[in-house]
Amino acid sequence: MKNILNFGLSFCILIFGFWIYCHAAEVNLVDLSKKIMDSKCDSSIYPALDESASAYFKDHKFNEYFDFISSLVKQKNDTCPALDYNAALARYNQLKYLEETQGWDEYFAQGNTYRDQIVENLKKAIDGTTPNDQINIKSHMLLWQFHRDQQDAFDQETLTGLINAVTEYAKGNGNPAVIKEAADKIASYGEKGRSKEIYRMYVDKLTAADIKLDELKQIAVNFYKEGNLDLAESIFDSYIEKAVKSLPKEKVVPELTEIASMFSYKAEGQKDMVYAEKIFAQAEGFGGKEALNEEQIYLRALNLEKSKDWAKCADVYANLISRFPDSKYADRAAFKVAVISTYILRDRNKGADYFVKLAEKNASAQSISSLYQLGLLSQWDKDYPKAKAYYNKLLEKAQNNFSETQTMVKARLKEIEGGLALESNLLAFLDDSLKKENSQFDMSRASLTLNPYSAAANSEIAVDSSALSGASGCMQVELQYLWSGDLGSATPQSAQSGFPTTYKDPGSKVIFLVVLAPSGTLDRALDFADID
Repeated sequence: MKNILNFGLSFCILIFGFWIYCHAAEVNLVDLSKKIMDSKCDSSIYPALDESASAYFKDHKFNEYFDFISSLVKQKNDTCPALDYNAALARYNQLKYLEETQGWDEYFAQGNTYRDQIVENLKKAIDGTTPNDQINIKSHMLLWQFHRDQQDAFDQETLTGLINAVTEYAKGNGNPAVIKEAADKIASYGEKGRSKEIYRMYVDKLTAADIKLDELKQIAVNFYKEGNLDLAESIFDSYIEKAVKSLPKEKVVPELTEIASMFSYKAEGQKDMVYAEKIFAQAEGFGGKEALNEEQIYLRALNLEKSKDWAKCADVYANLISRFPDSKYADRAAFKVAVISTYILRDRNKGADYFVKLAEKNASAQSISSLYQLGLLSQWDKDYPKAKAYYNKLLEKAQNNFSETQTMVKARLKEIEGGLALESNLLAFLDDSLKKENSQFDMSRASLTLNPYSAAANSEIAVDSSALSGASGCMQVELQYLWSGDLGSATPQSAQSGFPTTYKDPGSKVIFLVVLAPSGTLDRALDFADID
């Protein structure tokens, strides 16, 4: 009789305490508490536990919730892994909250106790379930999060345990949403490679169901819009596989190019340039060289340019010129092929062919820039009469236009007439790009990024660089940045790794950079800014 009275008193206290901390959430506390007590320890208890956790956590009542769950554990006649999981969840969130609010007194006084309770409860939840249970997966996930946050020795071990558990869960009739939640969590910690394994399982679950092709595509589009590109790409891959088998051939290429365009380079918005090229290549492989139209070829080439896949970029620009010689993009594409061939691929003959053809055209941004490049290359060769001829032809053709290029030309002519060497930064770039003995400078250790890459005249562009300087012990390597080429309004110094600039004249501007380490040249870089 006494035990019955004690149980009744404890239950009343639980309900009263629950009412105090959850009343603001307008939860029916009596029904919810009774539901938790009466529920079997299976999936039927999850909604009530989730609701109770939400009510307590919103007011940061973590201790109270842990005590509430601990009391339920004592009063339940059977083991209940879901309660163990929620107890660990309370302590995990409590530690995070103490860190965020800098509640260091409690954190240092009770932190080790809380950590032990997290691990103890999660291990009980895992041991009391199989990978067919959602709580097993959630417990593995929280255990890994905890160890990853702690940056301790159990990080990789618990990550492997999580992935193994999800793999087993995915083999059964598990909820795809649980698989996705695990993949999202792994991805949020920067484990992109491992998260893709789990996303693939999620996609397999979706595609194994009898889902219509357009529904599958819409799911992929929705994840793309949410910014979950890994998952969107996995679903698009499955969609493409199904589309190739079920759609008429004439409809497959438009589907592929639509997806490729979605992921292609853009100044703002979601993009994955490597994935875009993968789909463009599939479209070409499926539909042949004629598969892409003028706009699609240009977008593909631009996408390759911004992902720094220079050799393939030059090939695609050349294909655009070949197929659409009168394209509005033809001169821009030809100029970029010339620059890439000359300075990146070290094929001066191919580059010169494009420069010469452009130089022979009427005055345009690309014609003027090509004359400058031809003069520059001749000056580097020390063929000064030829260099002067190109420079003077440029000044004659430009007349009162292209003032920025004319300024560079006048500086070059002054060097020739005064018997001076090329400006030192420019000479360094040309030497590293054109001399055979400098072929080790292959742009793999330095790169440029412009934001935006395309802009109107007089609009600001941010130019930034990155460099891999290698190991240097505990000392940070001091680098020098030798800027040259089309720098617009900026005059960056050697200590600057980036700078803002503007351009007055239209055309494709070419920025050159050589990065110096204390031991000598580290690498070089090149990039384009398109001014309209």
